Amino acid sequence: MPEHDVLIIGAGLAGQRAALAAVQAKASVAILSKVHPVRSHSVAAAGGINAAISIDDDWRSHAYDTVKGSDYLGDQDAIEVMCSEAPKEVMHLEHIGVTFHRNERGELDLRAFGGASMKRTAYVADITGQAILHVLYEQLLKHHAQLDRYEEWFVTSLLQDDGGCCCGAIARDIRTGRMEAFAAKSVILACGGAGQVYRPTTNALIVTGDGIAQAYRLGAPLMDMEMVQYHPTTLVENGLLITEGARGEGAILLNSEGERFMERYAPNKLELASRDVVSRAEQTEILEGRGVGADKAGIYLDITKVPRKRTLEALREIVNIGRDFAGVDITREPIMIRPGQHYMMGGVKTDVNGATPIDGLYAAGEVACVSVHGGNRLGANSLLDTLIFGRRAGEHAAARGSSMPMPKTPSHARVLEDVARIDEVLAREKGGGRRVSEIKQELGDTMNRHVAVYRDEAGLTEARSVVQRLRQEARSAYVDDRGTVFNQDVLGALELDYMLDCAEAIVAAAIERKESRGAQFRTDHPQRDDEKWLKHIDITRGQDGPQISYSEVTITQWQPEERRY
Repeated sequence: MPEHDVLIIGAGLAGQRAALAAVQAKASVAILSKVHPVRSHSVAAAGGINAAISIDDDWRSHAYDTVKGSDYLGDQDAIEVMCSEAPKEVMHLEHIGVTFHRNERGELDLRAFGGASMKRTAYVADITGQAILHVLYEQLLKHHAQLDRYEEWFVTSLLQDDGGCCCGAIARDIRTGRMEAFAAKSVILACGGAGQVYRPTTNALIVTGDGIAQAYRLGAPLMDMEMVQYHPTTLVENGLLITEGARGEGAILLNSEGERFMERYAPNKLELASRDVVSRAEQTEILEGRGVGADKAGIYLDITKVPRKRTLEALREIVNIGRDFAGVDITREPIMIRPGQHYMMGGVKTDVNGATPIDGLYAAGEVACVSVHGGNRLGANSLLDTLIFGRRAGEHAAARGSSMPMPKTPSHARVLEDVARIDEVLAREKGGGRRVSEIKQELGDTMNRHVAVYRDEAGLTEARSVVQRLRQEARSAYVDDRGTVFNQDVLGALELDYMLDCAEAIVAAAIERKESRGAQFRTDHPQRDDEKWLKHIDITRGQDGPQISYSEVTITQWQPEERRY
């Protein structure tokens, strides 16, 4: 059984930053990832990373913008940590080799992003996540003596010792089907959100809520699960992301009447209002019949307002996306977009060091909820979140393990339980149930229909009923591939199980929060209600499903006020 001081599950930005911090603290580290690290979903982050590095900026301004963007649901102590540490982290990235764009004076260039009071987003064209991910991967190669990488391993469950501490994980080698237990003094979940619960989504196929569900099953509380971000600009055809960097460079939104409608919804910030505000504005235009396209389900994003040379320099990837997936030259004509599921503000509840209430279990990145995003995440704060709290989790986990022995892990029988679980999936008869893919598609369509930009009691109740039915159907869902080598079919069945846990928690929290705040807009409760609902909804797993409790929002400097853009 492999043993390590720190076991990190997930190799995106949060996981790799945690690993780098832990090995620099002299801990022995293992990274388990179900894909090759540079294929992690962090590679899709396009627009940039926020930090108050301009001489005219201040981290407190960044923090206020983040608090306001969160619709005052973000915990301000955590936001202060993230924003105050942001400049140092960005400069660290620059020093280790991230080739941030520079202006004509040779300084780091900054672009405008939604909800920000000034330009503070550093970027590498529109491949910022990919650029950072590759540099971190290169840095980790230097620490091969302390770091073991288990690439293309799928974690099936977390382990607990007799005292309730998280002490490792069980995983399946995707290439061979072999099951293995990994022992660790601390485990850091860094395996992303649950975007595939929705259809369509900007998220990669691997983003199936595994870590959220595994922590939930271990007894860890989830927080802010109702807060699901819809990005304003995704392709109508397939939900592919068109970076907010386009609007940061000057692109505008138009309805079927040629109107720049954001002048009515956010007269001060226009297209650079917070994402929830812009998405609702677009959806309202579509619902009121001013959408574009054959079925009027889209809105025009006009990037021709940006000089062509600048577009080809700073937005080159979406030039390719427009051409390849929509047949549009964005330098010459508008492209059709619509709001699309993009990000989970909620996740496994942690403190500012990534620690969960389960001793030995940490979480960082989109799998976690610190909560720095509250009801709505500002664009370009996600990369910052992964790096700041990935580093802090790595440091804290390494320090915890420096003075303790390796915990006693459960016996081999525990591994056999997960083997039996997979064997049961493989043994299902083809005529006995539905395909995994059919259930996943119905789940995604249901969530997108009822738990999206606009919500109400009737739709949420319907969604809950469908999720409960799909959970029953998933127990007999069959797979075609009965082999052991790269059996993605059986992994899809396990992922579906995790996705249903996440969907159930999202719907339960959305039903519970009877107000409109951030990404949660209830048409039957259209006002924000600070007196009753300025609090987090926490969810734990009970015998009869999600159990709801509450926790206070931490307020330090900024009292809630009306949110205008």
